[in-house]
This record gives sequence, structure tokens and C-alpha cells, in this order.
Amino acid sequence: MNSNTYVLLMAGGLGSRFWPKSRETYPKQFIDILGTGESLLQQSAARFKGICEIRNMFVLTNVSYKDLVKKQLPGMPDENILLEPSRNNTAPCIAYATYKIFSINPNANIVVSPSDHLILKEEEFRRKIYQALAFASNNESLITLGINPTRPDTGYGYIHYQSDKNELYKVNKFLEKPILEHAIKYVESGEYLWNAGIFIWNVKSIISALEEYSPQIANIFSGGIDIYGTNKEIEFINENYPLSPNISIDYAVMEKATNVYTIPASIGWSDLGTWASLYDIMPKDDDGNAINTKKVILSDSQNNMIHLPNDKVAFIKGLQNYIVVDDGKVLVVVPKNDEQNIKLWSKEVIDYFGREYC
Repeated sequence: MNSNTYVLLMAGGLGSRFWPKSRETYPKQFIDILGTGESLLQQSAARFKGICEIRNMFVLTNVSYKDLVKKQLPGMPDENILLEPSRNNTAPCIAYATYKIFSINPNANIVVSPSDHLILKEEEFRRKIYQALAFASNNESLITLGINPTRPDTGYGYIHYQSDKNELYKVNKFLEKPILEHAIKYVESGEYLWNAGIFIWNVKSIISALEEYSPQIANIFSGGIDIYGTNKEIEFINENYPLSPNISIDYAVMEKATNVYTIPASIGWSDLGTWASLYDIMPKDDDGNAINTKKVILSDSQNNMIHLPNDKVAFIKGLQNYIVVDDGKVLVVVPKNDEQNIKLWSKEVIDYFGREYC
């Protein structure tokens, strides 16, 4: 392991599209959504064993989830759990961690990764990360892993890249969440990749980019250089973090920068952003039903996503293309092709019955 390698795991999201299983008090990254015995956060941390020492791994999370992180990652040093006092999207949290790491090691190479994604081909993933780290350590570059798109999805950023014979490509344009008409054209052209939200760069490269393209954020967090690692750090962050703009790293930097590269990666990736995306990767019975428990009897039912408590017995007849989720307090039964309305339905339930259901 290279002592200059650092990993940032982003674990502050709400996972609201996985409601009702994912709740504000216990969001998706802390759930064993795949039934493996480990949460997505635990799987993500384990994925970097051999790449990064535990003392060089940081978890960025909301202040509400500090105890959850400590419980699920008991080997993580307390000072490596960076607490966001407000939800201001990914650019501020990455900037906070970046300047803190710079104060520790100005030669650091950093991998930024979501903590709630699925990666099935972990050896290939690690190979791509090593490749990116080698390039980033010797070039002022911002690297993102790219995934070959399988459908014109409007929920992902798209990467238009210069095709050649190398494994690492210069990015022509970084495009965040296009409209459907544009997404269809991107997929049909074969010239675009999905942005997996996994970034690799040298600490000086990302600081230079923040200073050029997002100076407000850079000014806020560079002010803590002499404070990070002291007993004044939390006070500084609580006071200044909420002042930062609410913006993703994609909009703040990646769409503007001219030194962006991508590495196409066939790593069995899914962002597990929706129940339908979980359905896509789960094993299915002969009728196309994805079920997380053996205590379900299905009759004349096809292509359903069924996720129930392990001790719940269910009999379902005559259901096609539905999502059925029971978290013990909330039961949701909705058509799969309407799942984009999950956030609206959760709000309706909360408005009727109270915030204990959010």
C-alpha cells in the first residue's frame, strides 16, 4: 500500500428513492439491502482494503449518522469521521476533506467514492483504481471511472470522451443528468459513458480546480488549513460549512475543467439508486420475480420486486410489474414504471401521518 493514497467515502445521503426501507434516520448506505450480512457502507470500506490504510480512509457523513458509522466501521479513527452540519451536496464535503488531507499530506492522491453503490467485479475495480492513481500522481488531472450505458437513463451524468487505443481517455465534455431526448442520442452514438461518481486525483490537482472553478468553496475550506486536526476544527466547520453553496462536484468542477480523464470500467457497477435498479441485479425466479425472502408464495405473478422483512409471510396473486416493499412500519405497493414518484408518495404519507415515517 502506498502511504500517499487516501480514500473518501461519502455517506451522508438520504437514499430517498429507496423509501420506505431507507429512512432519514437510517438511510440506504447503512442497510444490508442485498442480504449479504453487510451494509453498503461496510462493503464499500472493505473494497479498499489493500489500496488504502485505515488511517488514510475518511468517511464524510451527516452529523446525525456519526454513531451509525462508528458502529458499522469500528476500526475507523474518530478523527477520520468528518461530520457535515448541513446537507450542501458533494462539492463542499469533498472540499472539506481535501483541505484537511492537504494539511496532513500535501502529496496525497485521493479516491472519492460513494458508499452506497454495488460493485460486483472487485478485482477489476481495484485494477482500475491503481491505474488511475498511477496517472493522477504524475499528471495534473481529474479522473472519473466511466460505465458503458445500458439504457438512456436521465439520472446519471454522461461523459463524452476521445476514443483511442488507450485505457485512459481525455474527456471532451462532462454532462450532468440530461433530458431524455439527449440521453437517447448519447446512448445511440456509442461515444458516451455514465459517470460512476468515483473520482481519482492528486490533492493539489483538485485544490487547483476548486480555486479556479469554485473559488467560494475554496476560500471557505482553505481557511481551515491551520485548524484541521486541532480541537477548533469542529467549531470552524459548524460555523463555515453551512455558508458553502449547495452544489455537486459535477457542476462545481467537473463540467468546467479541461483536464478531465475517464477510464471505462466493466466492474459490475450499479448505483442502486432505485428499487428498479435493485430489481435489475437481484436473482429472479422463473417468472421474473426478485424476492429477498423465502416466505413468499406467488400465484400468477410476474416481474415483481418484492422486499419484505425476513419474518413476514406473504401470499400474492395476480400481480405483474409491481414493487412491494414492507419495512415493518410502512407497506408500499406501486407499479414499477411509476417508481419515479416514490419521493412524492413518501411526502404524502409524511404529511398525513407524521415525520416518523420519513
